[in-house]
Order: sequence, then structure tokens, then C-alpha cells
Amino acid sequence: MTTWFITGAARGFGLEIARRALERGDDVVATARNPETVEKTLPQYGDQLLALALDVTDESQARAAAAAAVKRFGTIDILVNNAGRGLLGAIEESSDTAVRAVYDTNVFGLLNVTRAVLPTMRRQGSGRVLNLSSLGGFTSSAGFGIYCSTKFAVEGISEAMRQELAPLGIHVTIVEPGYFRTDFLDASSLHTEAKVITDYARTAGAVREAVPGLNHAQPGDPAKGAAAILTLADADTPPLRAQLGSDCAAELDRKIAQLREEAATWRHLALSTDHDDAVATV
Repeated sequence: MTTWFITGAARGFGLEIARRALERGDDVVATARNPETVEKTLPQYGDQLLALALDVTDESQARAAAAAAVKRFGTIDILVNNAGRGLLGAIEESSDTAVRAVYDTNVFGLLNVTRAVLPTMRRQGSGRVLNLSSLGGFTSSAGFGIYCSTKFAVEGISEAMRQELAPLGIHVTIVEPGYFRTDFLDASSLHTEAKVITDYARTAGAVREAVPGLNHAQPGDPAKGAAAILTLADADTPPLRAQLGSDCAAELDRKIAQLREEAATWRHLALSTDHDDAVATV
């Protein structure tokens, strides 16, 4: 029997992953700020489902939730770090309070939960960690710079974790969804800064104006995305990164092409900075 530990399980990807895992007979620890929402949505699964209150920014809660999971099911096989929040606004418009809040959830919260769960996986000598990043984890954009920076951080953390945990039998995968029809663009998940600087009207301001029209019109299907995430969890040799959505795949191609072109144009500058007696590596 496989046991999942999912953060942000009250809606969106978290809820869909929980639903599909339960449907196939797995045990699920579904954590959320309001676990009653999970219980009301998935009442038919009885002892398979353990819904727990968890604010990922509270490390003591994370440790307590991990302990409760092990007490109930004896193991944690798959950790899905899904909880997150967004911030919309130009970098200069973003207040210190708002920036710290999004980092507290997306970065420090992920670390809190990971530290709470990994001791169990290390004792088992096995496990899967799926860290939800984003299209914004490999390319940033005006208006979403702070949010994207948190996902850049998740990607850096995850790359190191993969190297550290692979010898211990634990696989780490970064999941990079594009735009999916979840509630992420709702005010409940996305904080929009009230401060508006008119000089950014054509960049971050244009994005701010466009976002309401994108909400619930995104190309990605959350149910299909959840199914893809289960496929990653089951893979014998899971990838370091996995993109979800045609928009994400296209943006990755664009970013790779842009990096290749820029690197080739400026390669002479990179090579000019070695000591004269250094042996070239490229």
C-alpha cells in the first residue's frame, strides 16, 4: 500500500492528486489549512483518507502532521509539496510584507514540510518527493517576478535534494505546470498588490489587467495534470524535471533557444576571463 502526503489538498492540483490516488486504493494524508473541505469533498474514502490541518509556514505543525501520518499509516511513500500562493505586481510595487508572505509559503513552507517528512523516508530507504514548481520556475515575466523567484528557488533546492537523496533511495522530481484551470488566479491564492506605479503600465500593469480574463480559461486540465503527476510518482526512473501543458512545453523550447543564442553570442566574453595558464573546459 502506498501512502501519499499532500500539501494544499483542499483544491486544485492537490485535491485532484488526492482523489486519483484514493481512487486507485492508495492511502492519502491530505493536508490543508481547512481539512474539513477535503473531508466534505471526499467523504467516501473512510480510513484511506487522513485530512489534517497544516499551515506549511508553521514548522511545528508540519512535524506534527508527519508524525500523525506515520502513526496512522506506518509510512510516507510520496510527498507532494503542492501548497503555494502567488503575488502579482511589479518588483518595485511589491511590499516587503507581501514578498515575505509568498516566500514563507512557497519556499520556507516547502522546506518545513520536507524536513518533517524526510526522516521517515530515510529510515525506509525509499520515497518520492514531487515539488510543484511552475512554468515560472524556469522563466520569469513582468508582474510575476516575485512569484517566479520563489519557484526558481524551489528548482535550485530540488536539484540539490535529488543529488543528496538519490544514494538513499529517494527520488526527487520538479513538476512544472503551465497555466491550468485551478483557482490559482483567484484572490484566495493570488495576492495583487494595491500599489500601482504608472511607469509600469505597459509591462506589469498590462499583465495585471489581463489576469482576470485568463482565470478559468487556461488551457490545462487539472484532472489530466493530476493523472500525469501519478505517472511521475510511479515511474521507475523519474525525471528531474517534468513539464505539464502545451504552453509550458512551448515556453521551455523558447527559453532553451534564447539561452543558446545568447550564450553563443557572448561565449568569447566568458572564455576571456580565465587565467592564461588555465586549461579550457569548453
